[in-house]
Amino acid sequence: MTLFDAIFQGILQGLTEFLPVSSSGHLAIYQHVSGMTESNLFFSVMLHVGTLAAVVGVYFKTVIKLFGALGSIIKKIFTGKFKWKEMNSQENMAMMIIVGLLPLFALFLPIPGTEMKLKDLGDKFAMDGYFIVVGIALTATSALLFIGGKRNRRIKVINGKKYRKKLRKDYRPLDAIVVGFTQCFAALLPGLSRSGSTLAAGQLRGIDRQSALDFSFLLGTPAIVAAALLELKDVLFSTESDIQNVNFVYVLVGMVVAGVVGFLAIKLFKWLLNTNKMFIFILYTAAVGLAIILIAIIELSSGTNLFTQQPLHF
Repeated sequence: MTLFDAIFQGILQGLTEFLPVSSSGHLAIYQHVSGMTESNLFFSVMLHVGTLAAVVGVYFKTVIKLFGALGSIIKKIFTGKFKWKEMNSQENMAMMIIVGLLPLFALFLPIPGTEMKLKDLGDKFAMDGYFIVVGIALTATSALLFIGGKRNRRIKVINGKKYRKKLRKDYRPLDAIVVGFTQCFAALLPGLSRSGSTLAAGQLRGIDRQSALDFSFLLGTPAIVAAALLELKDVLFSTESDIQNVNFVYVLVGMVVAGVVGFLAIKLFKWLLNTNKMFIFILYTAAVGLAIILIAIIELSSGTNLFTQQPLHF
């Protein structure tokens, strides 16, 4: 790994982790074009730590309040004073994040007839033989962003008259479950943006767009932690070469770059959403997705990777 690689991957991770363009999809594209099939797991873990710092940096006050609300809920449960309908907005948010995380356990279900679990499909679909999946998932991201934005407009027109829709800020259990399962699908399909699809799911449930985006990022924080821990487990239980062959200065540079770029990406996403400029991501994911589908069809007909000229792997 060179210093340029560390900076480039830090920028790529910081941007695509939070902007609705799919980090897993862009990693699959990078690997497909470059022919790279393996990455340093330890470096990947550290990049996740950098992006985690970005979320905490943007939502620091909210995260502190949520931990306080969680402590309040636990205290009320043990003292017998907890009542679901009497939760304040912070307690409700903390509880809905917990509910939204429950679907993630489905990723560890075994796939009948194989030794794989559902979560392993993400790595499977990232192989160059399944490049068309990345294209389809990116176009699905584009469609979800478009539909979610359309359905979530505050002003609707009926028979030529304008009406102001009442959008909710607080999540309900069904809202959290729907968004949670959407996050699961994003983990399985490289190209399906986690932030974009969960934002759209919240919007389709009638949640105010900024509230939907905040919930998406806050719900994704434990998911980022879980991904980092799973990768760290793989590092610890594999050969020591991952750590021994790494330049820790480059790792630190990658982390800092991922954190700073991620922080700016979240701020940019919030601004673009608030100023109705989401068409940028809708057009981008649609264009890239369609291009990948075309390339994948050509590759499937020839049986070789168009960029590396190597046989496709399934």
